[in-house]
Amino acid sequence: MENRTFSRMGRTVGVIGLGAWQLGADWGEVSETDAHATLQAAVDAGVTFIDTADVYGDGRSEQIVGSFVKDKPQLTVATKMGRRMAQEVGNYTLDNFRAWTDRSRANLGVDTLDLVQLHCPPTPVFSSDEVYDALDTLVQEKRIKAYGVSVEKVEEALAAIARPGTASVQIILNAFRLKPLERVLPAAAEAGVGIIARVPLASGLLSGRYDEHTTFGADDHRNYNRHGEAFDVGETFAGVDFATGLEAVRRLRPLVPAGASMAQFALRWIVDQPAVTVVIPGARNPEQAGNNAAAAGLAPLWAEAQEAVTAVYDELIRPLVHDKW
Repeated sequence: MENRTFSRMGRTVGVIGLGAWQLGADWGEVSETDAHATLQAAVDAGVTFIDTADVYGDGRSEQIVGSFVKDKPQLTVATKMGRRMAQEVGNYTLDNFRAWTDRSRANLGVDTLDLVQLHCPPTPVFSSDEVYDALDTLVQEKRIKAYGVSVEKVEEALAAIARPGTASVQIILNAFRLKPLERVLPAAAEAGVGIIARVPLASGLLSGRYDEHTTFGADDHRNYNRHGEAFDVGETFAGVDFATGLEAVRRLRPLVPAGASMAQFALRWIVDQPAVTVVIPGARNPEQAGNNAAAAGLAPLWAEAQEAVTAVYDELIRPLVHDKW
């Protein structure tokens, strides 16, 4: 597993991590036993970075991760805060930050959180001096070691990158979402801000396992959030309609190297972006976790494959999503 460094945190992590949303809720039921087996398989494959949030299963994901990482100081755990209350600028206060991080500290079983990210707050929050002052206070009080942001939009990422205390930006980046390559990744690299690439498989579309007959359970956001009914539609299939995504995968599939899967090809494409610090595919079972991590061992994609990803994006995806986020 290749390692990359969060410069402002002084932390080195495996370039492929694990997103733990699936272990909390919104992807169908995952038992605690299966969740622990999935986490163990990821670590056995070289994963050292786990991303969760206080809202995933209303704390269930944090609790599962916390029980697993106990006595594993080599692992870095990032969590997120702010989505358990109404998305109003006035809720982003120091008192609330203290309460939210205290709850996460209890869930994860630690005195100091490794990394806390604002969880896609309202856009004005990213430009608030008071918000960053409050985050700095959390660091001073040793509630957290570092802070970052999770964003929906490019402009939000750029506003956060400009702040000297921001350690990381988490943003949707995959073969269906190329816009961050234009400004966000270069700005982050210049500032020394880490990039956490989320939704790397476009909610599974880029795994190549789905077709027109695939259905999802009632408790799966790929069913109930297809059009943004519950949260930002960009979090489900990266904002691409299902049929268009299937066609894009059909065009990309011939590029997959022998012995690799479509999912590994998609993850390798992200790893090939040098400004990315870690990519966080989710997994619901040990096999998925191990296969995802193995993508780090693939050779970098050849130039023709990179160009083909861009060509498919420009023809099918860009007209749908490029100006939205």
